[in-house]
Amino acid sequence: MFRTLALALALTTAVAAAPAKAEYADAKDIVDKSQITFQRVLRDEEMGPRVKALMQRAKGVMIFPSILKGAFFIGGEGGSGVLMGRYANGAWSYPAFYTMGSVSFGLQIGGQASEAVLIIMTQRGLQSILDDQVKLGADISAAAGPVGAGAEAATTTAAGADIYVYSLNQGLFVGAALEGAVIAKRNDWNTEFYKKSATPEQIVRENTVSNAAADPLRGTVEAVK
Repeated sequence: MFRTLALALALTTAVAAAPAKAEYADAKDIVDKSQITFQRVLRDEEMGPRVKALMQRAKGVMIFPSILKGAFFIGGEGGSGVLMGRYANGAWSYPAFYTMGSVSFGLQIGGQASEAVLIIMTQRGLQSILDDQVKLGADISAAAGPVGAGAEAATTTAAGADIYVYSLNQGLFVGAALEGAVIAKRNDWNTEFYKKSATPEQIVRENTVSNAAADPLRGTVEAVK
């Protein structure tokens, strides 16, 4: 119980606190781990086929290789990841950096580490994330990614969600999900990774910067058929 409480307090504090100073090594680590997370989701027997089908129509994708949750009546979750957009020719952009975090209250207990892939299905969803920080479920609609029986019907445009969320979890957590989480830009990490000032719009839409260290991630995303 004491360990759970300590984890909860530490994670809740981390979510509420200002992000750590940007470092190139940390930004590159997120890019490398994002590729691994995306590959793991694709290999999953239930999620993989649905993710591949959705990616054929996706406008963008966000990958968070490590979202930490901790709770003991007060819950917190947070992590860093990347956003990539699809160009008209089918190629995918270089990654822009983001953080995701939230704090929730209520009867919750446990701790969890998650990897998440958010598949952006609408131009509205992508542009909202590029324009400003957004709250899932409020500013843009988010739904659990469909798997298993009936998934084919749920992946049609009639389903209407801006974003589908798929996650791989480790550990026990009873309480809030990603609903209500806030996604915010990390322009300081963009500057570190690309060695020049760059906004998500310039990276994802305008293709004004590049870094070969992200080519393996881009190749993995572009290879989805």
